[in-house]
Amino acid sequence: MTEDRRSLFVTGLRNAHAMENQAISIIKPQLSRIENYPQVARRLEEHLRETEGQIARLEEVLVSLNEDHSTLKDWMLSAGGSMAAIGHSLADDEILKNSLANYAFENYEIAAYNSLLVMAEMGAFNSAYSALRENLAEEENMALWLSENLREVTAEFVTRREAGESAKV
Repeated sequence: MTEDRRSLFVTGLRNAHAMENQAISIIKPQLSRIENYPQVARRLEEHLRETEGQIARLEEVLVSLNEDHSTLKDWMLSAGGSMAAIGHSLADDEILKNSLANYAFENYEIAAYNSLLVMAEMGAFNSAYSALRENLAEEENMALWLSENLREVTAEFVTRREAGESAKV
């Protein structure tokens, strides 16, 4: 049973690594396009650095288990994230679509880390616990920021749109 738990945990870690690469492929295009929402750009830049740190922590956990991330999973989810970003860039309300999608994605990441923490506990992978908790805390903070700022971003979007200004990003 221990080997099954280890295998499941490693698969979860690889999935989380790919998920964080997907996050980067979502954040970078948004950052390259934001002009009128500096508060969003600042927080996304901060979260991009956090995400890079999360990837490094996941890699450390994988190495401690004599495992590696899945290049195929990383590539596939990154491609999916890039496609989503491209789709949003075509919308008149791109900033709103990005805000909603980012909030949903952060909550997906929160769920993934909560699941990994259960697997770490059940498999007695104690050395992984700290890294997973740190990643979880950063995702929870980002989700909270997005939630707390959605009203402001939406109001700014509507105000810009009514004034005939560029409201897109």
